[in-house]
Amino acid sequence: MFGKHLKIVEQIAIVFIFAVVVPMSISGFIINNINQQSMRYQLRESAVLIANMVSDEIDFFNKTIISNLEQIVFSLEHLPTQRAKDQYLKSVINQLDDCENLEIVDATKLEAIQKRDRLNNKAAIPLKIGDNRYLVATFKLDAVKDELFRSLADDKRQIYVLTGDGDLIAEHNYTEDAYKKTISLLPDKLKKDKPVIFGDVKNQPLVYVSKDDPKITIIVNTTEKVTQKAITNNSLKIILSCLFATFVIIFVVGLYTYYLYINIRQLFKGIIAISKGNYERQIRLFTTAFTPHEIIFLAFEFNRMATEIHKSYIQLKKNNVELKQLNEFRSNLIDTVSHELRTPLTSIQGYTSRLMRQDITIDEETRQKSLRIIKEQSERLKRLIDDLLTIPDIEGMRLRTNIEQVWLPEILEESRILIKNKRNLEIVYNLNDDFPLVEGDKGRLLQVFVNLLENAAKYASDDSKIVVDSVITEDCVKVFVKNDCEVIPPKKLKKLFEKFVRLDDNTTRTTRGTGLGLFIVKGLVEAMNGSIKLHSDKDCGFCVEVTLNLANVQEPVK
Repeated sequence: MFGKHLKIVEQIAIVFIFAVVVPMSISGFIINNINQQSMRYQLRESAVLIANMVSDEIDFFNKTIISNLEQIVFSLEHLPTQRAKDQYLKSVINQLDDCENLEIVDATKLEAIQKRDRLNNKAAIPLKIGDNRYLVATFKLDAVKDELFRSLADDKRQIYVLTGDGDLIAEHNYTEDAYKKTISLLPDKLKKDKPVIFGDVKNQPLVYVSKDDPKITIIVNTTEKVTQKAITNNSLKIILSCLFATFVIIFVVGLYTYYLYINIRQLFKGIIAISKGNYERQIRLFTTAFTPHEIIFLAFEFNRMATEIHKSYIQLKKNNVELKQLNEFRSNLIDTVSHELRTPLTSIQGYTSRLMRQDITIDEETRQKSLRIIKEQSERLKRLIDDLLTIPDIEGMRLRTNIEQVWLPEILEESRILIKNKRNLEIVYNLNDDFPLVEGDKGRLLQVFVNLLENAAKYASDDSKIVVDSVITEDCVKVFVKNDCEVIPPKKLKKLFEKFVRLDDNTTRTTRGTGLGLFIVKGLVEAMNGSIKLHSDKDCGFCVEVTLNLANVQEPVK
């Protein structure tokens, strides 16, 4: 089902194509066409303008020369002799720019001069001064061309000036092939005195102006270079501008999409982690100016939700552990009751029934023995019940103690009397005669050391000793209860303070006990502001270290 939907990147790419690339391409195409139409119109208009400019320059040049020649003719009419006229013509030549010769000729010689000047790249301008007589001024064509094309020096169009007979008398940017091609496109019948566009290439307009006075034709050829500069280059610029704008948009959109995709991927990973049970996972966004506020808000709320779920999960695990411990406590309690209560109750019941029998005679020794056993088993039941009743007070930190000044040697001697030492193991007290007073509850301390000594006697090796040492510091007393036994592994040593934990498990149990002794001892010692530690190594076997605070007295007890 999920495979049918497009990814965000794919959707953005499709939207980008239809919202940016396609409109940008269409806009570029339309702008390029409009630009081509505009530039084509400008090329035609500029070609016409240049043709008119050249025509005006020729008219101005022709009128200026004719005006000068008329003034010369007027002056000649007032000279009396031919010699004076010849001298005047020679002096006037130097005053006319680019004029090489001035002479008065008839019509026949005029034609010869014009042919000669065409061959010599010169121009002969005649002015009729009488019947079959002409004043002819000869100019250099190069000078004429410089004058005509001075304002068009930077223009790349080709310009041709033809005589009425079709001879080329002036040109600008001339090339043989382009000239021949242009002449071949020139109409046979030319319109007079106005610019006309001709040719078959719309981006390379050709313009001619045909004049009768003087009889010349001006042709302006828009070359391919001019077209390329005006149209092709501008089209290329437009296309490059559109491409550049598209690439910029692609870059910005791509950058935005990249940051957006990274952060959305972080959201996906966080959701997948939560779905797989990793409630500690936090979303770390790559925050920039491109990161939307909504994504930041979602990440913040997701992290807050994940934190709350993680806390609930931890609490749930803690509750499960407590339930498991409670279940183990229940199982151990049932196991303890079944093992530790059944035996004394059976003994009490058996010996009580024996004493109540009327069909037999019981002697005094047997009766006293039965009563002693009943008393011992009753005391055993009482200790078991006391231990079980102490557990809630220790766990709820409601254990009440009466802190007073206590002399430990007295407590230890009384403990020696109260413990069950069926194997008669030797108990050695290494205590100084000036042992100081400590702070504690006398009854609770007696319960502590009875448990410790009885536990040491229970698990000590045969024919070994139970040793009680002490170390006195400035503010506390450390009491060490040691018994010789096998070294206890550190992992198991840490669990001995837990409820119902014994050195021998249910399958290998060799001694009686509830497994509550060290748990109760730890609770009692800590209730009296002390501490307790367990040690086990080859040197001491098993050692219990009890630390108690010194009482505020100056003199030791003797």
